[in-house]
Amino acid sequence: MILRSWLLAVLAIGLLSADALAQSRRDKEQTYVLEQSYEVNRITPPQGKKVKNVILMIGDGMSLMHVYSAWTANRGKLFLDNCQAVGLSKTYCADRLITDSGAGGTAMAVGQKTNYHSVGVDTLGRPVPSLIDLAAAKGKATGIAVTCRLWDATPADFCCHNKDRDAEAEIVADYVNSPVDYVFGGGSKLFENRADGRDLFKELRAKGFKTARSWEELEGVKEGKVFAVTDTVDTPLPAERGDLLARASLKGIELLSRNKKGFFMMIEGSQLDDYGHFNDLDLLMQETHDFDRTIGAVYEWAAKDGETLVIVTADHETGGLTLVDGDLKSGKIVCKFSTGGHSGVMVPVYAFGPGSQDFTGIYENTAIFDKIKKLLDL
Repeated sequence: MILRSWLLAVLAIGLLSADALAQSRRDKEQTYVLEQSYEVNRITPPQGKKVKNVILMIGDGMSLMHVYSAWTANRGKLFLDNCQAVGLSKTYCADRLITDSGAGGTAMAVGQKTNYHSVGVDTLGRPVPSLIDLAAAKGKATGIAVTCRLWDATPADFCCHNKDRDAEAEIVADYVNSPVDYVFGGGSKLFENRADGRDLFKELRAKGFKTARSWEELEGVKEGKVFAVTDTVDTPLPAERGDLLARASLKGIELLSRNKKGFFMMIEGSQLDDYGHFNDLDLLMQETHDFDRTIGAVYEWAAKDGETLVIVTADHETGGLTLVDGDLKSGKIVCKFSTGGHSGVMVPVYAFGPGSQDFTGIYENTAIFDKIKKLLDL
C-alpha cells in the first residue's frame, strides 16, 4: 500500500511535479536487487507450421536494456528467453523521430505510420481498420488485456480512432463500436458518470457484453463477449495486483480460443512506460518481471495449443535506461536514466511458435502488422 500511495500522490501533484521527481533521480545511479528470483522453465515450441491464432504482447517502453536488466536481476533467466526468433523494429513516427505510444502502437495496429499522439488513424486523421477490425471481419475472435486505463494510447490504438490521444472521453466511447470480443483493463471513471450523460457500460451490455467489474466477476464468466473494467483508472501496482495480467490474459485466451476460426489478441505490460517516465528502477523491474511471467504463461498455453504465434515487442523505449553495473549471482543491477521521456532506439521483437521465422531482421514497426496480416490471411 505504501508504493500505491506514493504513486497516487505523484499523479495528484501533476505532471510537472512528477517530472521534477524524475529529474531528481536522473543521472544518479539506482541499485535494485531482486531478493527472491523466480524459476524459469524451458518451454518447447510447437513443431507445426499452421498459424491459427496470434497473440501480440507489447511491453510499453521496453527496450533491450530493460530486458537485459530484468534478466540480470533474475539471475540470468527470463521466460522471454524461450523465443525462437528475434528482430529489431524501427519506431519513428510520421512527423517525429521520437514516437509516443499513440503513433508507435498505431503503426503495429493498422500498418501505417501516423502522427505523434494519434490513435488508430492515418496522418490526415482518418480512421484505419486495425488488426482487431480485420480479424473480426474474417470471423475470428478478438481481444485485449492491459494493466492501464483503457483510454490510454496502446489499447486505444487497436480499438479506437482519434487524431489526439488526449481526447480521452471521446476515445473511450469508441469502444462501444469496436468489434472486439474481450477487453480487460482499468478506467471505469470515463465509462460512467460522464459529462455527456452516457453510461457506456449500459451501452456495452445492450450490445451483448458482460460488463465484469472485478476479477471475481470475470473469473465466473464461462462464455460470450466480456468487457471487464476492474479499476477506476489504472490497475494496481505490480506488487498489489499479483499475477492479475497473466490471469486476465489466460481468461481471454480461454474464451477467444473457442472460436474455431481462431483469434487475435493484444496483451500489454502497460506500466513499464509509467515507471520509465518516473525514472523508478524498483517499480520498473517489478512491472518488467510481471510482464515476463505473463509471457511465460502465454508461451505455455501456445506450446500446448500448437497453432498459436506469440510476438513480444515494444512501441518505443522510455527513460533512456542504461545498465552500468551489477552482479549476476546476487541479482543486483545498477542503472541510470537519461530522460523522463522516450528515446529513439530500435526495440526488440521476439517470436515464439509457427511463423516465428518471419520476424527476424531489421524492419519498420508497420511490418509487424503486415506479417501478422499475412500469417492470419486477413
